[in-house]
Amino acid sequence: MNYFLDLVPVTEAARVLQTCAPRLPGETVPLPAALGRILAAPVSAREDIPGFSRSVVDGYAVYAADTTGAGEAIPALLTITGRISMGEGSIPPLNRGECMYVPTGGVLPHGADAVAMIEYSEEMGRDVLVRRAVAQGENVTLSGDDFRAGVEVFETGRRLSPRDLGVLGGLGYDTVNVVRRPKVGIISTGNELVPVDQVPAPGEIRDVNTYLCHGYVMERGGDPEIFGIVPDEREALEEAISRAVESCDIVLISGGSSKGERDMCAAIIEEMGTVHIHGIALAPGKPTIIGTIGTTPVIGLPGHPASSYVVLIALVDELIGAMTRSGVHRNIRKATLRTNIASARGREDYVRVRLTGDEATPLFGKSGLTNTLIYSSGLVRVPESREGLETGEEVEVILW
Repeated sequence: MNYFLDLVPVTEAARVLQTCAPRLPGETVPLPAALGRILAAPVSAREDIPGFSRSVVDGYAVYAADTTGAGEAIPALLTITGRISMGEGSIPPLNRGECMYVPTGGVLPHGADAVAMIEYSEEMGRDVLVRRAVAQGENVTLSGDDFRAGVEVFETGRRLSPRDLGVLGGLGYDTVNVVRRPKVGIISTGNELVPVDQVPAPGEIRDVNTYLCHGYVMERGGDPEIFGIVPDEREALEEAISRAVESCDIVLISGGSSKGERDMCAAIIEEMGTVHIHGIALAPGKPTIIGTIGTTPVIGLPGHPASSYVVLIALVDELIGAMTRSGVHRNIRKATLRTNIASARGREDYVRVRLTGDEATPLFGKSGLTNTLIYSSGLVRVPESREGLETGEEVEVILW
């Protein structure tokens, strides 16, 4: 069956990828190792946080009502009955007309409902003059003010940040249930490819896509596995795909997806599994293949590096997001377009642009050149319903 002539919209390709995405299992890792990982299950507070009411300033624990009307001219006069130390938990209750010194973070004695700041108080023997009234709850964090026991703090699919690790530590979690990293096999095909440490002869080029895909996978929190350069020979490609499918959760194959006499990739995937799509209304990236072998998604990427990277962002992001339950999160910046972008209705275009301040300038590079990957700031998407974008139009830039 010829799939290549049946171009499907990008939205349909994304839907197929999400359908083909097997959910990765969870694994338990120590808290320090959870940075950047995706939560496999929601996390709730096990107890009230904080577990006790405490002062947020250095001062005196008081009954707020005892300071009503206090000022510089007529301060409130309270009897000091003790001094609370950090970490001290056994504290006698406070009675009306009394106060206790309490440091920042110290336990609030039972009965106290506010803290008078030390800057507006003065000790005179066993008495304390409070020169500013405080309201109930002022300068105090109550038990459970941060998180109540049983409240969900983090949802499934959250990518954990350094801030999140701190909160998890405060909640008492020393281990975290996270999604296993997707293992992604990377295969580059083509008789013209040579290793990057080799000087290409006429007609040869260095293998760019292996390292482009490797970096992409690592940036997306996956574990890449390189299967090397495979020549345009059916037996060699079948063997490489079989090995990759056996050990990986996703297989990326760059090259071998264009329509031509040497296009074996789609035929091999179809023999070993299923080709769902061969040809997407996407520029660049039209010849992309989406298939599965067993439960493993196999993606045939275009050979040109810039085209491959667009497909990774536009489509493989959807696959990884579905497998890890994290969804697709992109860094978007709005800008004003400096030059018209032409497009064909019915095709979704991704155009590389360079940001200068709040302006986006399209970079129209020749097919196969890689310089726009480093000179650009990101991509502007032209929807399939549009016949291009106009100068001065506000656009959203998907930042690299």
